[in-house]
Amino acid sequence: MVEFAVSLPLLIVFVVGIFDFSGAYTLKQKLANAARDSARSAAADPATDLGNGGIPASVSDAFQVVDNYLKAEKLSDCGVNPTGATQSALTWTYSANTAGPPPCIFSLAINRGYIAQVTVGPATINVVQTQVNIQYAYNWHFNSVITVLVPGATYKGQTVLSTSAVALNEN
Repeated sequence: MVEFAVSLPLLIVFVVGIFDFSGAYTLKQKLANAARDSARSAAADPATDLGNGGIPASVSDAFQVVDNYLKAEKLSDCGVNPTGATQSALTWTYSANTAGPPPCIFSLAINRGYIAQVTVGPATINVVQTQVNIQYAYNWHFNSVITVLVPGATYKGQTVLSTSAVALNEN
């Protein structure tokens, strides 16, 4: 009984830690898939709408891909406004930060003019691509469990996961 009483809290901490880490890893993969699909969607759209002012259709399409992906995976979009993008050059950024509980942090940056240098033989050429960056907060459960084992322990309760994807502009 004594051995069980000593080992049970440690076992619980390990199990919760494993589940918590796997949840964070799964979320990171879901975000990577959303970024990749969003970059492909925007890169397939024509770039002729980029100078018209407002939010271009290609950027709006990329936003909708991410938003629909989050909803399909039962993840919160933190109430981000689809018409509330801020523009800097050829990058549109959507962001939301709600107090919670749990707190929700989400940021989506769509860069339709991402330049990558590619070496072809002796020449180096610039290739215009679309880059999508997603940042999303993951709320850890491990913090509440570790304080049972070590009452004075402090553990960060939230981590912002980041992912990025790039796709070659098709036109």
